[in-house]
Amino acid sequence: MQLQEIDRVETISKEDFLTKYFKPQKPVVIERFVEDWPAVKKWDLDYMAEVAGDKEVPLYDDRPVTHEDGFNEPHAKMNMRDYIALLKREPTKYRIFLWNILKEVPKLQNDFSYPDFGIRLMKGLPMLFFGGTDSYTFMHYDIDLANIFHFHFHGKKEVILFDQDQNDYLYKIPHSLITREDINFADPDYQKWPALKQAKGFKTHLEHGEVLYMPEGYWHYMRYITPGFSMSLRAIARNPKNLGKAIYNIFWMRHFDNLMRRWKGQEWIDRKNEKAITRTHKKLGLS
Repeated sequence: MQLQEIDRVETISKEDFLTKYFKPQKPVVIERFVEDWPAVKKWDLDYMAEVAGDKEVPLYDDRPVTHEDGFNEPHAKMNMRDYIALLKREPTKYRIFLWNILKEVPKLQNDFSYPDFGIRLMKGLPMLFFGGTDSYTFMHYDIDLANIFHFHFHGKKEVILFDQDQNDYLYKIPHSLITREDINFADPDYQKWPALKQAKGFKTHLEHGEVLYMPEGYWHYMRYITPGFSMSLRAIARNPKNLGKAIYNIFWMRHFDNLMRRWKGQEWIDRKNEKAITRTHKKLGLS
């Protein structure tokens, strides 16, 4: 993979963000943009255990998708206090994702505000994501191809990004939002996945208080180097092509995929995984 470091700035004006990053759809890390948030001083794992300890949370790990899994169906559940104790005690693959602050712990909304980046943020969807040491997300992009602002708290996280122009090189699974789940994007096997050598993307590490802007539809792989958590705010896709893809994904693709899983079972999953290889290699003349 040909990865370049994501641009970093200490802070940025709305005008510069729109000109240098939003309009060209280029990622950036802003290191000190939200220092005035109470969350920057308050939010750590202990605080989350204190304010949300009794909440039952959905947990996900890195097991491959099977036909028995529903869309975003959790692999386990645990109360937040016990989950955070697990994160602090030992490495675990269990992660929390898409945990809605407004719904679950409304008081957390008092600890942050909605920054003015020059684009309208969706205020009903602030989501939290947690993970333990060496846990990671599969390479994927979000179903709505939104512009994402990813605020990181507590610990350190590795991030690898690709834009939609790199789809031919990533072994994308048909009728889904993910790549082959057996690819280790932190240390890819180029003998097994030769197309990845041509993929051009971005990389960075996030630390407490930093915010990453991910443009519309960007593929993202995230690995927790230490236990920690992040919050994402999002803005609807502005590019008509991406907005069309989002509508297709939400109203057709995910329902079609779920129907095929119920009808064909594991055969459907296995066929899609195989097509990810054959289509990629055929398009690049590698078959």
